[in-house]
Amino acid sequence: MIDLKKEEGGLWVVTLNRPEKANSLTAAMLTELAEIAEGAQAARGLILTGTGKVFSAGADLDEARAGLAVSPLWERLSAAIAALPCLKVAALNGTLAGGANGMALACDIRIAVPSAKFFYPVMKLGYLPQPSDPVRMKALIGPARTKMILASGQKITAQTAYDYGLVDRIVAPEALLETARSLLVDPLDARPEIASGILEMCK
Repeated sequence: MIDLKKEEGGLWVVTLNRPEKANSLTAAMLTELAEIAEGAQAARGLILTGTGKVFSAGADLDEARAGLAVSPLWERLSAAIAALPCLKVAALNGTLAGGANGMALACDIRIAVPSAKFFYPVMKLGYLPQPSDPVRMKALIGPARTKMILASGQKITAQTAYDYGLVDRIVAPEALLETARSLLVDPLDARPEIASGILEMCK
């Protein structure tokens, strides 16, 4: 359910591949994603995407009821992605919901298809978000808009996400991966220490 493709030049493409369940995430999938991110120190660039019309609906419903929604696996995954020294691009093929937001927030750049929607209904569901998610979201869009999403539970469109600064570019579905790869041309060509150094300076 997680596909990993290591392409020429050091590009890693990680794809959520459970479209029949809206790419909802099980504990096993989160563990595999975290292990991939933790083992990607040699990657020169990383693209995170999904199959189908939804990037991820968040936690698998059955496992969420059993406690997955508040599992430390979400924080482990986002921390591992954020710590990578290469440029990370979230190529969002559709709607992004719940704890799955953490993966995208941990990336350096987020691009999305026009039909994507963004929501994180923790207030309604009755639990706290993972600790780093509000911090990263607030750094991108400010405290009031973060409260709109997390506290007020608002679902926002791709255009609104772009206007807020949560998404960096809106891309037609057929051009999504091509656009993601184009953003990684210079980092893949650069010396690793230059690429990681520039990213460090941009923190």
